[in-house]
Amino acid sequence: MFNKTILSIDCQKEAERVQHFIREQVFSHFKCKGAVVGLSGGIDSALVSTLCVNALGKEKVLGLILPEKESNPISRVYARDHAGRLGIPLEEIDITPHIEALGTYRARNEVLQRLFPDFDDSYKFHITLPQNLLEKDRISYHIITIQSPNNETTSKRLSSNEWHEISSAQNTKQRIRMINLYRVAEKHNYLVAGTTNKSEVAQGFYVKHGDGGVDIEPIAHLYKMQVYQLSKYLGVTDEIINRPPSPDTYSLPVTDEQFYYCMPYELADLLLYAYERHIPEDQVAETLQLSVEQIRRAFKDFKAKENATWHLRQLPPSLQ
Repeated sequence: MFNKTILSIDCQKEAERVQHFIREQVFSHFKCKGAVVGLSGGIDSALVSTLCVNALGKEKVLGLILPEKESNPISRVYARDHAGRLGIPLEEIDITPHIEALGTYRARNEVLQRLFPDFDDSYKFHITLPQNLLEKDRISYHIITIQSPNNETTSKRLSSNEWHEISSAQNTKQRIRMINLYRVAEKHNYLVAGTTNKSEVAQGFYVKHGDGGVDIEPIAHLYKMQVYQLSKYLGVTDEIINRPPSPDTYSLPVTDEQFYYCMPYELADLLLYAYERHIPEDQVAETLQLSVEQIRRAFKDFKAKENATWHLRQLPPSLQ
């Protein structure tokens, strides 16, 4: 029966199951010596690195921090603190020069300067979606907001072409991170452990050949709210657990809710669970104290994201 506690898990059993999976993959399947985890200062990478330490031992887990000039400075602080608590070796590579060499900032800023002629590196920006998903039928479009050095903000709606130009540039950040993760992993004969959760996998909230390009995905079966449960059980610090989830690729902070889901994970995960299992809309509405129309809007958005990102979850099409 669908209810608000349907995503509750037995944390001890789940931790043991995931840790067994990690050991089997690292030592038996990949025949590697250990695992590299990219530490973002967020809850997903904190959980995966903790599970890897429990599974493999702290001497066989390497944390890699990959900041760039637009990363939130607190991400590095939290990542370093977490690695220290785990007692794992840690490396840090500033990927700003790599991003600059690709022309990422320049190409993206050219688009921003067409929209805002005064925009330069002294400004910050982020991109969001309209947050009224459950309230009315709407077309999904992206909104860009810039913040001046005087903290004044201005927003504009992006065209489809403008969004694709900006996102194609921004996505190089995740891909450069993955290049560095594999370089370090292969140097040590380690595998790359991914940090994508089920909520992200199901809705395509990751970058192809970026954070999606890993060797194993230890938490891809766990909804975000289950990630929180397991993280609390395993002792991840409150500062990481309480930090608002964010893609952390824009200079102006933005949360996952603002950027992608348009609702908090507490609600999105329950709705996604119901959507994937074809639970009747009226039953979902009654349980979550929403209207059937709101449930339909959420399911419609899930379907649209699922259809738009199908290729991320499959091998490239080929002739057999």
